[in-house]
Amino acid sequence: MNRNGLLICYDKDLRLHVNYPEARKEITDDVVRFIRRAPGMNFVSFTFADEGRLERVIDREVAYLAPLNQPFTWKVYDHDQLPSLRRALTSSGFAEDEEPAAVMVFDVNQAPASSFDSGAADIRRVTDRDGLRDIVHVLDGVYGGHNDWVYERMGLHLQIPGYLSMYAAYVDGKPASVAWTYFPGRHFATLFGGTTLAEYRARGLYTSLLHTRLREIRERGYPFAVVEAGPMSRPIVAKHGFQHLTTVYDYKWKGN
Repeated sequence: MNRNGLLICYDKDLRLHVNYPEARKEITDDVVRFIRRAPGMNFVSFTFADEGRLERVIDREVAYLAPLNQPFTWKVYDHDQLPSLRRALTSSGFAEDEEPAAVMVFDVNQAPASSFDSGAADIRRVTDRDGLRDIVHVLDGVYGGHNDWVYERMGLHLQIPGYLSMYAAYVDGKPASVAWTYFPGRHFATLFGGTTLAEYRARGLYTSLLHTRLREIRERGYPFAVVEAGPMSRPIVAKHGFQHLTTVYDYKWKGN
């Protein structure tokens, strides 16, 4: 599949047809939006409106979303055929994304066998609350704070057959690194995490978790893995064979 075909498939799979169990999808003549239960983040995932109607559409979405008293963002992609959208959002009260994410895609069917070899690392599938406790332990150690949202959100997602796969890497029986994969569409499996405690880095745990997930993606018949990578992680996933597809910007409404 060429790049243009891949972008069309990506938009259909992950922006138009996708559903999230904790969100309500609403499709209008102008946008696709997702509404989550408080305190979740609402967002516009796709914009149908043409250039001439952008300001009116943005004003209408703000009037709809702002009274919900939840943060909301508007997603803009480099390949969207709306060159004025980013400027229009900024002038309408949205904060420009200072760190856009590179959408990096991995062609599972063209990958070498080494991409699916997890080596000798102790990788375990997370399926219950005890495993989620290990996920929280690593996230708290890396990012600080209390990541108890994992129990409710990911606990819900784990109950949906085939939707979420979570893994943890252990060193001497202790959780050291975590990562997970969502299977929301038909063609793209989406990667998240790859988070390792500082004292366990440079041991190949990230690579082992990545290869474990890619192997599952291949076994389940998904042709592509995709990840939104920030400036620091983009060269890391590129080293593992991921190719840049497009760039996504999250424009946050400043009124919340």
